[in-house]
Amino acid sequence: MAYITGNNRNDDLQSWARGLRARIASGFSAYIERRARTGQMRALYRLSDAELAERGLTRDQIPLHVFRDRFGY
Repeated sequence: MAYITGNNRNDDLQSWARGLRARIASGFSAYIERRARTGQMRALYRLSDAELAERGLTRDQIPLHVFRDRFGY
């Protein structure tokens, strides 16, 4: 009985390419999320202190408010 073993380099290349695509997609998604949050922070910083108070915020609370899902408050 004969056994044939081999290493299919094509499978390795496809696996590597899938991993690369996943890493690129993850990085792009993080970039888009960061851009959206930065825009939200800029909009809040442009508000006056009175407008922020109407929203129940102070200037030092803006980052915590924008990233509340990450900081868990």
